[in-house]
Amino acid sequence: MSLATCPIATMLPVTDTDRAKDFYANTLGLPFEGSDPMGELLFGLGGGATLVLLPREAGTQSASTAMSWKVDDLEAEIAELEGRGVVFEDYDLPDLKTVNHIAETDGVRAAWFLDPDGNVLCVHTR
Repeated sequence: MSLATCPIATMLPVTDTDRAKDFYANTLGLPFEGSDPMGELLFGLGGGATLVLLPREAGTQSASTAMSWKVDDLEAEIAELEGRGVVFEDYDLPDLKTVNHIAETDGVRAAWFLDPDGNVLCVHTR
């Protein structure tokens, strides 16, 4: 068995599992697969991957992108997510500037948004 062929689980800390479940299931449309005995919420992702939301105290989130979905049509995905209430981040930094929520660098186009706990999420295309 090789790790290169094994499905992965991405784990994100959340402070309020009810609020997180609503965001990931209803706003993002991820299929909720249940919770485990420790209260962790499980969501299905493409390729057999799993998103695990871990109940944690505030302040455990990373300021960096925690998760990114590769999409076929970035503008359409942004519009769909905005229609569900997602607010995209805009940046005007020396090395990262967004136009209409999208930054382009080295052939990758990406847009970022936050979950209710401040975890940085992204949609991107090449």
